[in-house]
Amino acid sequence: MTTASLPMLRRSPPRWLLIALAGLVPATLSALDAYVQSRLAGQRRVPWPNVIFSSSEWLFLAALTPIVIQLARRVPLRRDRIGRVVVVHVVGALLLCIGWATLGIACGWLLRTYPWQGHFGRDYLSWIMTSVPWSVVMYFAFLGCVYAFTYFAEAREREAQQARLSAQLAEARLGALRMQLNPHFLFNSLNALAVLVRDQRTRDASRMLELLGAVLRQVLQGEKRQEVPLSEELRFVERYLAIEQVRFSDRLQLRWSVDSSLDDALVPEFILQPLVENAVRHGIAKRSEAGTIEVGAVADGGQLVLSVRDDGPGYREEQKDAGVGLANVRARLETLFGSAASLELRRGESGGTIAIVRLTLRRPSDA
Repeated sequence: MTTASLPMLRRSPPRWLLIALAGLVPATLSALDAYVQSRLAGQRRVPWPNVIFSSSEWLFLAALTPIVIQLARRVPLRRDRIGRVVVVHVVGALLLCIGWATLGIACGWLLRTYPWQGHFGRDYLSWIMTSVPWSVVMYFAFLGCVYAFTYFAEAREREAQQARLSAQLAEARLGALRMQLNPHFLFNSLNALAVLVRDQRTRDASRMLELLGAVLRQVLQGEKRQEVPLSEELRFVERYLAIEQVRFSDRLQLRWSVDSSLDDALVPEFILQPLVENAVRHGIAKRSEAGTIEVGAVADGGQLVLSVRDDGPGYREEQKDAGVGLANVRARLETLFGSAASLELRRGESGGTIAIVRLTLRRPSDA
């Protein structure tokens, strides 16, 4: 712990006042005790000087606590300087004792409650010596509280700083993944467009360029949000599949199985496009006849289950980690949700491949 590691003591001087005001509690109780004792002893007149003196001791102690705080700030507890720390705080405890005894003697002299023996030096030394045990105990008890509070504040600050760094790191990683996705999608679309041009399918190429322009406009005009409503994500997928339908003509059929009550459910932006693209490349493109892609969304308890199913040749284990798109989806799910989200690829019961994304069902009001 360094000198700079006591921020709350430097930035919040009112805490000193609060700590000093805390002395009012024992001072009030002590005064009440003196008053009750006098009543129980049958005294007819309240000994106000004794009552005031009893409470003033605690007020003096509270007024001297800034000494402890200052020493704790200037000499923080460090293992490599433990000898210096002990010496400084022993001196601090003696200073507190002398200060407390001096104020007590002055108060007793003013209230005429101290039984003077006629020799000031001896009486003063006697008062100090009788005050040493109690004042030293109070000094180190308060010092322990200051160090404990300081360590607690430091731990909270470190946790907050670590959380901020983790959030910044996750944001940077998500941004990098998002930037990786767009060129990947663009490259594959331009590849398909080149095939159409090479096959002299001019009308289809023109239509694809038109659709591609609309999709890219949506991507580029996006607000770089990490999550969007499911309805918005489905519109993007619909536009993307319109491009693929131009490419595959009547060989690509679509089926939607989406619960409309989930339209506002939040999903990572562009989370479905890589799955659909994968279904087209490894499912529909591998078939000689027409194929079907089915996009689904259902709620399962507290989870949102998104699925993309194709009726292609079927899933193979070596496809599990293949491709930038699937790796991107897994990385984004892990970064955004940790173990609360997953991507599963498996073979369909009647053939083909099913990609299933499970994540916590959240709506804008939950964000």
